[in-house]
Amino acid sequence: MSLTAEAPGRHGVLEAAARRFVAQGYAATTVRQIAEDSGIKAASIYHHFASKEDLFAAVLDEGIRVMVDAFEEVGLVAQSSDLRLLAHVRAHLGTLFEHGPFTAAHVTAFFTAPAEVRERIVPVRDGYERRWNRLLRETIDAANRELPLLRLLLFGSMNSTIEWFDPDGETSLDQLAALITDQFLNGAKSRKKGA
Repeated sequence: MSLTAEAPGRHGVLEAAARRFVAQGYAATTVRQIAEDSGIKAASIYHHFASKEDLFAAVLDEGIRVMVDAFEEVGLVAQSSDLRLLAHVRAHLGTLFEHGPFTAAHVTAFFTAPAEVRERIVPVRDGYERRWNRLLRETIDAANRELPLLRLLLFGSMNSTIEWFDPDGETSLDQLAALITDQFLNGAKSRKKGA
């Protein structure tokens, strides 16, 4: 790093860490690699974060914050229940592709984190999932016991797209959101309550 180059701030370190955690998982990622990606010395990371665990928790905090904010923004728009679900699916996909590794870390690297990091993040993730359960309860005719499973099926459809979808390809995120929502609603709405 040149003497005139400005060292990245906390957010720059977070971005480099998020990319590494997504690409390699928690265990295979070192503070030295994150520092190299950030253009700083490894010891400088500790000016911003107490430990690698603290750094990963901060990445996950940022990712879930982005998802919750996107969900809440859509929640302010009054629409039919089907259109509201479509808007939420689009918002969730947007967090995965427009906020990159912070949200993708929840999909690809969360379960590689130490237990204490997961325990810190799980309550916030649970809150996000409860928002989706309420949304699904308003949208489809499903028994309460089915809502978590239906939410997981929908999340699986949305989250798996980070493995194969090219947002610069022929299909747009809006089109992808419409396809996922249509497939979900056609299957979920056909189920009888309590079945």
